[in-house]
Amino acid sequence: MPSSPLHAPVLDWYAENARDLPWRSPGTTAWGVLVSEMMLQQTPVSRVEPVYRAWLERWPTPAALAREPAGEAVRAWGRLGYPRRALRLHALATQVVARHDGRLPTSYAGLRALPGIGDYTAAAVASFAHGARHVVLDTNVRRVLARAVGGSEQPAPTLTAAERVRAEALLPDEPAAAARWAVAVMELGALVCTARTPRCGGCPVAARCAWRLAGAPAYEGPVRRVQPFAGTDRQVRGLLMAVLRDRDPADGPVGADALAAVWPDPVQRDRALATLLADGLLIEHAATYRLP
Repeated sequence: MPSSPLHAPVLDWYAENARDLPWRSPGTTAWGVLVSEMMLQQTPVSRVEPVYRAWLERWPTPAALAREPAGEAVRAWGRLGYPRRALRLHALATQVVARHDGRLPTSYAGLRALPGIGDYTAAAVASFAHGARHVVLDTNVRRVLARAVGGSEQPAPTLTAAERVRAEALLPDEPAAAARWAVAVMELGALVCTARTPRCGGCPVAARCAWRLAGAPAYEGPVRRVQPFAGTDRQVRGLLMAVLRDRDPADGPVGADALAAVWPDPVQRDRALATLLADGLLIEHAATYRLP
């Protein structure tokens, strides 16, 4: 495709403004990129970075993680939230050892076939770790393209076919340039073209932005629902998990009384506990509980 007028200003901006993040360091392995992508789902960089560093120091390869119980992955996940991601990483590492001799597949298709890996993650790892040409559409990228090209303040709540076509049309032909474009647009969305308070004065494509040229109209499409946290089963799950996660494994399993102390409503507490057991995040034996 011919070079887009957006390419040069965005790439130049990225060269000057990209954050120094550990998963972008030279020599980062595909495993390191994959771990970062799993941790960064719905979780801010500031919370991810220390956990990421500790994780890669302890488990620098899939084989290192696969050698330990899944519960250790859950424990190391700490307070990042959505701890099923830790179980998925452990299951993935185990399969990589069993079926791929401990080495992550390099292709999108091979990555996509791993448990817990969706389109976005497979494309991101293939692009950022191997310099392959793929459309990488996270929330930040979708928002930048919705504004700069589509003229809308926000993208639709769920990814549309039209968005993918638009992103594909903007992707540079040369794979290395496409990979750099993907991370540059992502960074622009994270730092400048933010959801609530975009810093248009510092945007390298403000003069070409379709949304600004249209007068920055307010978004009128369907709204993505933001789930509350306080008082929800999700909060109770987190409190229950913290009891197990913070306990020294040498002290043995946790009794029901210790879990009962974290939340006063027994109906909600038991419901949250049942979902943790169903998700495989806790194991029950003789009215005691432990990590898997």
